[in-house]
Amino acid sequence: MRGGGSRYLKEPFDCAHGPRIEKNEEIMALRFATVEARLARIEALIERLERRVWMIVFGVVAVVLGDAVQSLAGWPAV
Repeated sequence: MRGGGSRYLKEPFDCAHGPRIEKNEEIMALRFATVEARLARIEALIERLERRVWMIVFGVVAVVLGDAVQSLAGWPAV
């Protein structure tokens, strides 16, 4: 028989939580990667939408400027 005290203080033992924590970390890493991919797609869609909006704005400005030039030059409207 050994001396007094807990055997767990003397002998190493396997912790069942270690593998579970590792798996949770892997799952969280996958979730963050998925969120990052979704955010990248959303940002690309927003950039495309922004480009389209600017093209519409420039088109409207061009039409207004064209009408202004026609009226100043005295050309008949089409």
